[in-house]
Amino acid sequence: MALDRTLKDLRNDSRCFGGAMILLSDDFRQTLPVIPRHAAAAEINACLKASNLWRYAKKLQLSVNMRVALLNDLSADDFSKQLLTIGNGPVPVDESSELISFPPNFCNFVSSKDELINKVFPDIIANHKNTKWLSERASLAAKNKDVADLNIIIQNQIVGTL
Repeated sequence: MALDRTLKDLRNDSRCFGGAMILLSDDFRQTLPVIPRHAAAAEINACLKASNLWRYAKKLQLSVNMRVALLNDLSADDFSKQLLTIGNGPVPVDESSELISFPPNFCNFVSSKDELINKVFPDIIANHKNTKWLSERASLAAKNKDVADLNIIIQNQIVGTL
């Protein structure tokens, strides 16, 4: 690993990472390396867990969702637990489609972009200058282009009323 070699060289220390403690923080299930023009197997082999340095790692886990605890929001607690259940893998997979089924109270499905905008940003025209109201809403998608498309639709609604 390049970081290991660099730290050994910089610190003039032959121990792992030159004797430095390295803190890595993230959900590594979501951060596989991207190797252009290679198969998925190459990505798996390049991940941190496949490294010979992994045996030196000490894995710590957070056990309390502080956002949920501080806000005392029961629906956020349920949603957080459902996400962990999906992420950890015990959700049954439909063998024919190879898809999981979401729990009935997991989320609200919509059938169009307009319906999505109306659910996430109800009455956007009256509230678009209310920073507190806006800070409680977000559009997330797998691709930035999808969010950008939604933003253009929302902005056009606001501009049309000014």
